[in-house]
Amino acid sequence: MKSNSKHLGLVTKKFNDFFSVDIKTQEKYGNSDKFLCKVRKSINFKDQLIYVGDQVFIENIDLKRKRALITSLKKRKNLLVRPSVANISNIYITFSVEEPELNLSQVNRFLISAESMGVEVSLVLTKCDLISDTRRFFLINKFEKWGYQAITLNLEKSDHFNNLIVELKKKECSIFMGPSGVGKTTLLNMIIPGLQNSTAPVSNKIKRGKNTTRNVELFSISNQSYIVDTPGFNMQPLNVDIRLLPSLYSEINKQLIDEKINCKFRNCLHLNDEGCNLNKSFERYSFYKDMIESSKSHYYQNQED
Repeated sequence: MKSNSKHLGLVTKKFNDFFSVDIKTQEKYGNSDKFLCKVRKSINFKDQLIYVGDQVFIENIDLKRKRALITSLKKRKNLLVRPSVANISNIYITFSVEEPELNLSQVNRFLISAESMGVEVSLVLTKCDLISDTRRFFLINKFEKWGYQAITLNLEKSDHFNNLIVELKKKECSIFMGPSGVGKTTLLNMIIPGLQNSTAPVSNKIKRGKNTTRNVELFSISNQSYIVDTPGFNMQPLNVDIRLLPSLYSEINKQLIDEKINCKFRNCLHLNDEGCNLNKSFERYSFYKDMIESSKSHYYQNQED
């Protein structure tokens, strides 16, 4: 039995030339709304590839074999490069407080890379059972000054985890990003029943974890909410216009917008610029300064090339 109607679907998995697509409409086909699809050969997506997370229209639906053809691609909101996944609504930057030890410079770079996507960004701290409550509250206060309400997880206490689940079910499409060994795979195994991805211990030699997840896939956790299962280390390359970097730091935005601080020049980068009135005493200023200098060097190098 076949249907000639067109339906909007969500690409949840990609393998070779096939795509697993969930139907987004209310109508259900049999006991499943998931179809194995190929792209119609006559369709030209102007050299655009289809990624996990893309919304596509499918036709020629074979209800019995659960097969269909992708005939068009809906314009995407955003695209992560590594891993390749489209239409993310929320990024949860995930770091462990110990094993491996928290690296503040690396945390900052992940956060700013995520902020450059223009989506909602949250910070998750795992393995909090390895530190004292005093240390945990210290980190919460620290990151609050950065502009983030850190989610601290002790997976031995169900209330910590349950609150996160409730939050995730209110989001459209969430992804956990962070270096290997911080507990992302363990966390996903708890969020997605039956996932059972393999985990690997932190290396004593290099003090970081081994990548254990390989394929990008979306999993449904509520009627309208998905979560991305991704490969291990997945920080976006930071390729942001140098003029936009100040807007990615909440401490700078707070001064310029809330406190109405004005610099002499509109394009002030808040380094040693003439007439800069920014209060540079906030903790992340050294990270910001390094990012600006690095971006300037990269810009001038490209100009020479």
